[in-house]
Amino acid sequence: MVKLLQKVLAFFSKRILKKYKPLIIGITGSVGKSSTKEAIYVVLKDSIHVRRSLKNYNNEIGVPLTILGALSPGKSLVGWLHIFWNCLGMMIFRDKSYPKALILEMAADRVGDIEYLTTLAPPQRAVVTAISPAHTEFLGNLDNVAKEKQAIVTHLPAAGWAVLNADDEKVLEMRNKTSAKIITFGISEDADVRAVEISLEQELVDKQAIVKGLYFKVTHAGSVVPVFLPNVIATAQIYAILAGVATAITFEVNLIEISEALQDYRPLHGRMVPIEGKDKTLIIDDTYNSSPQAALSALEALDEINIYSEAQKLVVLGDMRELGSISEEEHYVLGKKVAKMGFNRLITVGEEAKEIARGARRSGMSKDAVVSFDTFEGVSQFLKSHIREGDVILLKGSQVVRMEHIVKGIMAKPRRAKKLLTRQGEEWL
Repeated sequence: MVKLLQKVLAFFSKRILKKYKPLIIGITGSVGKSSTKEAIYVVLKDSIHVRRSLKNYNNEIGVPLTILGALSPGKSLVGWLHIFWNCLGMMIFRDKSYPKALILEMAADRVGDIEYLTTLAPPQRAVVTAISPAHTEFLGNLDNVAKEKQAIVTHLPAAGWAVLNADDEKVLEMRNKTSAKIITFGISEDADVRAVEISLEQELVDKQAIVKGLYFKVTHAGSVVPVFLPNVIATAQIYAILAGVATAITFEVNLIEISEALQDYRPLHGRMVPIEGKDKTLIIDDTYNSSPQAALSALEALDEINIYSEAQKLVVLGDMRELGSISEEEHYVLGKKVAKMGFNRLITVGEEAKEIARGARRSGMSKDAVVSFDTFEGVSQFLKSHIREGDVILLKGSQVVRMEHIVKGIMAKPRRAKKLLTRQGEEWL
């Protein structure tokens, strides 16, 4: 039934695209796809009628649903028939409100996924965020991950644009795989669109850590503009912004307009979002998903936050799934990094994450400072009994570990969970 549904959605999607001819911006990479999608949407929405991927619609079912402008009705046959009826209407009549551009996330779990999606919806702009250990359970190794992701670039027309991360060697190599125009982004001096003078705006107020956001400047072709991102903590998120800036430049949007548009950018739920916790603590909610590179970036962001002398930095890390044969090593190495950074306490959640705990202990972290839980149940209560005033608590894990439940348990205002946390829809709850 899923295969049949996939074929029907592909049928309608191809015909809708052929009729309306929207410009397609495809985004792939191991990390940062959703944040990049939001950044591109923010910088383009005032210049062109654009639609971005709905929810986390980035696969064989989700991408067509975005093209069709529909939400999944789940197992409702009536709901699917309603979508198909609307598609027939769009094919017969002209929908004047159909967007001029589509921003589509394109994810890959297995070989051939990007090939399928780019054949279904050929991009004129291809954005590649980064290549890192993620989805290696089925793709095998980093070289295979890069080979799979590069299909989005090789499918570009000569008049298209490849928007590539200059700081990622495997991404940058993709410039040799296309005849399209190239624009790069990053922090290194070689990047066409570059971030400089990066600083985290923060302060201590009555022993509580307050993070206001990230400030930096964007440079391109001799021009410089300042950018401030409210409530953004991780330097890694700058890459999403730079990808958005580079993409907007290919549409001839000027830097001043881009800088002004970025004032509307906000981090997505569960992606390094600062939330007020109980007892004047600061929660860093990064519970949407996890992978080795993303987890390390989160730890580095926590390391940059200032706390008062008696406060602690606590790390709650869950399983990083879909890593396959490298899972044990990657979890263990992450634990070693936690210990090296000198955080006060480590709590792991899930069976695979126990290797994080082992890595931390083997690297000198006190046994009393490391605790492991099989599931999220009980973690919130444990934290409540161990947190101090002014503590900063980072929480990160793969989707299946459901660590947003822990965040809700230690929030200062848990009634705001539906507004602030990831996976709060009825289908999840």
